[in-house]
Amino acid sequence: MAGTNSKVDFYFNKENKWQNAIQQLRNIALDCGLQEELKWGCPCYTFNGSNIVLIHEFKEYCAYLFFKGVLLQDPEGILIQQTKNVQVARQIRFTSVEAVNKQKKILKTYIYEAITIEEAGLTVSMKKTKEFDMPEEFLKKLKEKPMLKKAFEALTPGRQRAYLLYFSQAKQATTREARIEKSEANIMQGKGLND
Repeated sequence: MAGTNSKVDFYFNKENKWQNAIQQLRNIALDCGLQEELKWGCPCYTFNGSNIVLIHEFKEYCAYLFFKGVLLQDPEGILIQQTKNVQVARQIRFTSVEAVNKQKKILKTYIYEAITIEEAGLTVSMKKTKEFDMPEEFLKKLKEKPMLKKAFEALTPGRQRAYLLYFSQAKQATTREARIEKSEANIMQGKGLND
């Protein structure tokens, strides 16, 4: 198929229940003139080097992930925010190839709008790290250990947010403390949560 990238073929050749649906999502993205690349282990479709849409699979569905989905108009009301912490990206989920085929025209419209957003250079203001809740247990630890505070502040904003979300998601103080303790060495080494 024209426009395909051999590095991505494995993703479509593996047998699973989403195989037909993701193949059709691939066809739609390529029909829109996007470049196919492999990023984060998934097929990613770009325009002039900018990420437009990614195909990924989950247990219950497969999806298109629009990198700047929050900027799309979404007249069909089909874009989904994965979790409350996802700031910009939005998904369109599918449970069958028939569902993909039924929305083919709509999907192309969304992709073309996403390309227009990139061409216009539109961006989204991201929530700053200081706007995220910092658990009391972590604040206390930072006061007790100035070197840890300095190491945390030296992390990229994305790494800082990942740690804060990870710590905050624990409902019990003991769990938050355990997560902080477990993460301390990585923070001191300048590593992210999943590095």
